[in-house]
Amino acid sequence: MITGEIKNKVDRVWEIFWTGGVTNPLTVIEQFTYLLFIKGLDDRQNDLEANAQLLGIEAESIFGPEQQELRWSHFKQLPAETMFQLFTRMDGVFDFIKNMHDDKNSAFSRYMADALFQIPTPAMLEKIVTAIDALQLKKGTDQKGDLYEYLLSKVATSGTNGQFRTPRHIIQMMVELMKPSPDDTIVDPAAGTSGFLVAAGEYLQKHHDDLFADPVKRAHYNNTMFHGFEMDSTMLRIGAMNMMLHGVEHPNIEYRDSLSDQNPERDAYSLILANPPFKGSLDYDTVSADLLKITKTKKTELLFVALMLGMLKKGGRCAAIVPDGVLFGSSNAHKQLRKELVENHNLKGIISMPSGVFKPYAGVSTAVIIFEKTGIGGTENVWFYDMQADGLSLDDKRQPVDANDIPDIVARYSELTKEVDRARTEKSFLVPKAEIAENDYDLSINRYKEIVYEEVTYDPPAVLLDRIAELETGITAGIQELKGMLK
Repeated sequence: MITGEIKNKVDRVWEIFWTGGVTNPLTVIEQFTYLLFIKGLDDRQNDLEANAQLLGIEAESIFGPEQQELRWSHFKQLPAETMFQLFTRMDGVFDFIKNMHDDKNSAFSRYMADALFQIPTPAMLEKIVTAIDALQLKKGTDQKGDLYEYLLSKVATSGTNGQFRTPRHIIQMMVELMKPSPDDTIVDPAAGTSGFLVAAGEYLQKHHDDLFADPVKRAHYNNTMFHGFEMDSTMLRIGAMNMMLHGVEHPNIEYRDSLSDQNPERDAYSLILANPPFKGSLDYDTVSADLLKITKTKKTELLFVALMLGMLKKGGRCAAIVPDGVLFGSSNAHKQLRKELVENHNLKGIISMPSGVFKPYAGVSTAVIIFEKTGIGGTENVWFYDMQADGLSLDDKRQPVDANDIPDIVARYSELTKEVDRARTEKSFLVPKAEIAENDYDLSINRYKEIVYEEVTYDPPAVLLDRIAELETGITAGIQELKGMLK
């Protein structure tokens, strides 16, 4: 999360926009992101030059020899009027980022085509550039993602945009559980700012040193590995820029209504990481017929699970956040979907998360559902984990705390064979498929978790009455003493 000094600095940037007349929150986010992207390009160029110098090779160039004036490190020192002209002229800074991709059909080029520079005055631009330069976001972290999260929290229509705010540490947990490989083709059907895709890319960079040494794997990583679908043009631009700043040259971030008949993606991906929209319902005639075959419903949370099943290749795996109602809802559609996962595929795990995980934006109870698409069954036992802490307080403040189940979740899931003998009084345990079927495919952890109640013994009533009498005598004596003092 963005906290403390950085939060205050971001608030100051927001205030500069607001007092300068840019009051639409999404416009602020968009303009803020363009400037972060421009700064990120310069930071990346500096890294490329430093690495090339160490290796004694020529550095890869983002900026051509005639474009050095467009670098953040150059123009941030210019007078306000000169800087503003550099941004707004035909071959200036903004024109550069809009046209930096040679491939005009790339996601970035398509969604930057109608991008507008909307900072109205030179003085305002200079103030914002100076303020962003002072942010000093740490390398090796996803503070940019956290910054987007914080900016999005300022959008008044939080119910509409709530799906974008998946906490970064929850994203990282899900990525670590799924262990992306260099051969994976990864998709998020409700991508938002591409947080899941960014985290998957960072995991691959960290755990697969040979990824960029192999030309085939490198080309797959940069061109065909990452896919994201989104219906908000601002999020598309932010997502594409976020991916490019994290080293993915051609992310496939596309405008698409994932649940509609216009979405042709079936049997296409080996890994899905997602936090799809929880609320809302659609008309049957707008929903893909393929999804209605799996579960006939108007509820988006059920349709997205059905969609993810359809998008996966056989053997593909998925980790997605779902509201608790998906796990125990009593409608035919709920039961039909859960039965499909248990009987026809391999439902591997349910991680029940505390309701405070999504605060301060929402207090919903959610779970991470993990499954593998097989088409022929495969569920033997379902692993349940009762997450009680995620390293942050579960109130609106979300301050760091010592209690954190996430490392334990990742460790236990990686060794499920050791879970066989765990009692159902523990945080995690296995439940046989047959028992789940007997319980109408209910997947709520409370259905199977056993709670041990400690017997509390009390002193006999006579002893308690004697104590009360003793206290009363003491109170009476005290009152008499006070009265004596008043005489």
